[in-house]
Parts: sequence; C-alpha cells; structure tokens
Amino acid sequence: VGWYNSVLLPSLHLPYPDDTLAVVVLSTPAMFEQAFLPFLEQRGIQKPCDPVDQCVRDCVSTAVSQCFSELKVDVRYDYELLPSRKPKFLAQTAAHVSGAAFYYQQSDVTDQPWAGKKMFGVCIHPSFGGWFAIRALLVFEDVTVGSELVQPAPPDCVPSREDRIKLLEAFNFRWQDWSYRDIVPPAQTYSERQKEYFSTAPALRLALLRTWGLLPEEEVQPDLSPDEQSQANGHG
Repeated sequence: VGWYNSVLLPSLHLPYPDDTLAVVVLSTPAMFEQAFLPFLEQRGIQKPCDPVDQCVRDCVSTAVSQCFSELKVDVRYDYELLPSRKPKFLAQTAAHVSGAAFYYQQSDVTDQPWAGKKMFGVCIHPSFGGWFAIRALLVFEDVTVGSELVQPAPPDCVPSREDRIKLLEAFNFRWQDWSYRDIVPPAQTYSERQKEYFSTAPALRLALLRTWGLLPEEEVQPDLSPDEQSQANGHG
C-alpha cells in the first residue's frame, strides 16, 4: 500500500498502513471466452449492472471466498466510485507501482509536441501490450509485508520518445481503431467477437448478447446513467 500512497495526494490514499499487502488483478484477452461467455451461459445477468462488471465481481469474489476465507480482504473494483465520486482506487497507478504494467503519461515524453494540450495516459503490459484490463485491487487488511518485499520497476516496453508520442496520440485520438494496443507485439489479442462487444456502445451491448443467443429475448435493456455508460465504455 505504501508504494501506491507514496505517489498520490493524501486525498487519494488507501486508508491502510504502508506495509499492508495489496494485490492488483488483471484480465488477459482470454478472459472473454474463458470467463465472460461461460458466465453469461451459466449465470445470466442482473439488470441494470454492466455484464462484464458482474462477471468480474463473481470471479473475484468467488476466488477470495474460496482461497482467503479466513482473511479480511477489502476488494475494490475498477468501476466503483466513492461517495465523493472519486474512484475507489486508481487502477493504472496501482498497476504501475506493482510492476505489472508501465503507466505511460504525458510527463514521460520530453519536448512534448502537443502545445499544452492534455493527453491522457495509458498502461502497456510487456506481454499483452494494450490488450488487457485492470479489474480489481485486493487489500489484505491484516497481512503485512517486510523489507524482503522489494518494489519491482514496471517493464518499460515503450522506451523511445517517438514511440511514446505514437502511443499517447493513438490512445487519445484514435482509441477506437485499437492501434495503440499493438505498440508492442502482443502475445494475445482480443478475438473478433470480443472486439465487436467492446466496440458496441454500452447501451446496445445487451441487444448484441441477445443476437448471440446468450440472453433471453425478454431481457430488458438497462437504462444506464451517463456516468455508468462512461465507466462501462472503458472496460475493454
């Protein structure tokens, strides 16, 4: 937890001692076929929540209850907000400080070409490029770590200034074409069906799942608020 808190303002800190153990949960491209589609076939969904959110919550909560039933675990999902409307955790920051993926930000580019324009950052994984997602943070409230746990540096797989510019411009200006995800050669990418799902507007995804035969026809389209639609749109 201390690694995370040390790079953030106090208002964004996790409310635990620095030596508390925390684990970042990522999903790989295989999640869609190996977890999400079977979840829909076996469990269905509960309106009006996002289907992927429900799948992630089911997978993570099941794993935590089966593997850590005697421990107190604070599970925070990437889509959850605090009453203040701030996220329960900053997913990309958590991935970076854990060493899981490098969070490339505007400040990582020297002699910026954008004339003061705000550029949003993005995490890149050394094996999956941009074809992954950060899903949850598990804080093991009563588990502490000692000095033997050394913080790993995230793999800098986009080291050149030119490629970092290419990455941030593709992510900020052309994220719909998926190209930023291929900034490094990925071990896996999304399947065509997965691309179709995440390319579909959140409000239309249940209809798409019905055309795939994964939801009954009588399912009613959820009425997502703008905030919910914005959150759901980023889960790919």
